[in-house]
This record gives sequence, structure tokens and C-alpha cells, in this order.
Amino acid sequence: MIERTLSIIKPDATARNITGEINGMIESAGFKIVAQKKIKITLDQARKFYEIHKERSFYNDLCEFLSSAPVVVQVLEKENAIADYRALMGATNPENAEEGTIRKSFSISIDQNSVHGSDAPETAFNEIRFFFSEIEIVG
Repeated sequence: MIERTLSIIKPDATARNITGEINGMIESAGFKIVAQKKIKITLDQARKFYEIHKERSFYNDLCEFLSSAPVVVQVLEKENAIADYRALMGATNPENAEEGTIRKSFSISIDQNSVHGSDAPETAFNEIRFFFSEIEIVG
């Protein structure tokens, strides 16, 4: 079944101008990028987006990081998109990520790990709606 997932290319990656390299990995893995835009998320938007983590110790740092510089938000589409993108991203800690994953290739640290991806169908649906209207998704 064709699925959609949200991808965010985070500030550490956009600052290093490696969006194209990451997109190349995404497309080479069989994903279709059906929506994409570069935006600057405010701190309030980041807090709302990551609200599920508000009780966690890393919440404030994560929100400040996501709002620190432009990001590229995307909707990716393919069969098993959520699981396949999580596998392509690699482990959150790049030291534990497998070779050939985005995080192993590009992350600076566990905090500056270059990409975000949805973790479940309901999360993907809500995250995509957070950033995109249906008219912006072309696929």
C-alpha cells in the first residue's frame, strides 16, 4: 500500500547546503517527493509540532534547534514509506546508525542529526497536515 510520511531536513543540514544530497538519497531509495518547501519555523510552531515530547528533558533544546534556521519540509510517498524512511534515516545517534543511512552520512551529533521522519501512520497524517494543505501535495 502506498503511504505518505513527513520528512524534515533540519537546520544543521540546510546550513551546510546538503539538501540536494539528502534528496538524492531519498529518491535513490525509491521515494517520490510529492511536496517540498523551505521554511523558517518559529519557536512557538516548533513547540506545537513537538508537543508530544513536552515532558521530556530534551524538549526545549529540540524546539530551539528546529527553529534556529530554515528547514526543508517534505511529503514522501512510496509503499511502506514510514518504515522505509525511518530505516533510510538511521538511528537517532549517528554513532549507532548503519553505513549508507542519512544520519551516518550527514549528522553532526545526536542533537544535530539532519533529518526527522514520522514514526507511525497517525503521526504522519498529523505532521503532514501541520505543514501542508492538500493542494500543496502533488503526486
